[in-house]
Amino acid sequence: MFAVIFFAELPDKTALASLVLGSRYRPSWVFAGVAAAFAAHACLAVAAGSLLTLLPHRPLEGIVAALFAIGGVLMLRGRDGEDDDEHVELHGKEPSFWRVAWTGFGVILIAEFGDLTQLATASLAAKYHDPVSVVVGAVLGLWAVAGIAIAGGRGLLKLIPLQWITRVAAVIMLVLAGFSLFEAIA
Repeated sequence: MFAVIFFAELPDKTALASLVLGSRYRPSWVFAGVAAAFAAHACLAVAAGSLLTLLPHRPLEGIVAALFAIGGVLMLRGRDGEDDDEHVELHGKEPSFWRVAWTGFGVILIAEFGDLTQLATASLAAKYHDPVSVVVGAVLGLWAVAGIAIAGGRGLLKLIPLQWITRVAAVIMLVLAGFSLFEAIA
């Protein structure tokens, strides 16, 4: 679970927003807000995915396969015109911890709704019927990406091209779609 969410989140706009916020404000303060928003989103996604488990097995596997396939295709298509306006600029003197944390929380909360990693987390919850493991894996994956983005994202992008990261995540999503489709048919 960790790996799927980690690789899906690396090229995401929220990782880039975390990087921008971390470059402007105290990284630990940014991480506090970002981490809280990711935890909230993982819990919501797992709840949605757990509701999907009420469906019969074959239709559920078909839905899970479709969600993974959509996620993989969207990642392969790439993103057009990423805007740098994902972040909220704070003017004046150095802002307080609460202002920075709330800014990070708000940016991620808004940007992550209906996002690929939220769909992937819901799909994993529906597939594995283990909400605690999925929440823990998803939250740790999201936090790891946020930490990397905030602390050293610029350096990572110098070593590994964003396209490669995106392609690895897309392939993982498509493989999971294939396994789910196989289970729906078999």
